[in-house]
Amino acid sequence: MISALNRLVDLVEEHLTDDMDVTGLAGAFGTTEYHLRRMFSSLAGMSLSEYVRRRRMTAAVADVVRGEGDLLTIAVRYGYGSAEAFGRAFRAVHGAGPGEVRRDGGPLRTQPRLRFRLSVEGSIPMETRIVDRPAFRLAGHATRVPLVHEGVNPHIQRHIAALPPEAHVRLKALSDTEPPGLLQVSDALDPDGAELTYLHGVAVTGDIPGDLDVIEVPAGRWAVFRTDGAHPEALQKVWAATATEWFPSNPWRLRPGPSIVTILAHSDDFGTATCELWLPVEPA
Repeated sequence: MISALNRLVDLVEEHLTDDMDVTGLAGAFGTTEYHLRRMFSSLAGMSLSEYVRRRRMTAAVADVVRGEGDLLTIAVRYGYGSAEAFGRAFRAVHGAGPGEVRRDGGPLRTQPRLRFRLSVEGSIPMETRIVDRPAFRLAGHATRVPLVHEGVNPHIQRHIAALPPEAHVRLKALSDTEPPGLLQVSDALDPDGAELTYLHGVAVTGDIPGDLDVIEVPAGRWAVFRTDGAHPEALQKVWAATATEWFPSNPWRLRPGPSIVTILAHSDDFGTATCELWLPVEPA
């Protein structure tokens, strides 16, 4: 996997001004584009699409500052259909538009080229089980939120805080299968890796009230990781360790589907918690 990720980084550099074949690369390494993108995101702390955008805008600075063509020409060179779209991407990375940078020479923010190195020490305990599950449904209250790799996601916090107490009680009464209890579900990560659907809900096999959001989950296998400690830091460390330690050491890869967190126990202030992280997997 580390070799595949480094080849992926090389591919980005080779295709800064055109499209690259991520599917073909994944196939050459005996994995899937879905798994490769998810492992990249877990280890890099950003999606592949975001990394490509940052590298393209880093390379585009030289063209902008040197005045090599008008902004539309530069935009098209780096895969954008208009100077406006290019300008938005440029500003998102550098904090200033290309016209300002051409005039003032800055400010500039560089995205260094990534390089992945394998350092597997087994330093994070990985208490894991593989579970075969028939199809079930996830029901609850869903919203689209930005992806946050570290720390508490304030958008999710606000979503949960806005639910009345009786909504939690109602959901708990509907829960009738594993994973147990109230669940934190992440699904439908967009291609740019910037947003996902977050569902605060439960796993259900019975009838679901029509006013709740529903995610259909097909039958399949799951890798279930148990975590204990500071919350959400312990959970996020184990999530990252699945990419650096567990997947490279085990004959499984991620398959499309939601990732699910259930909190089995927690302190009064949620500062510490015992959780299970459910990841959909298939044989590698």
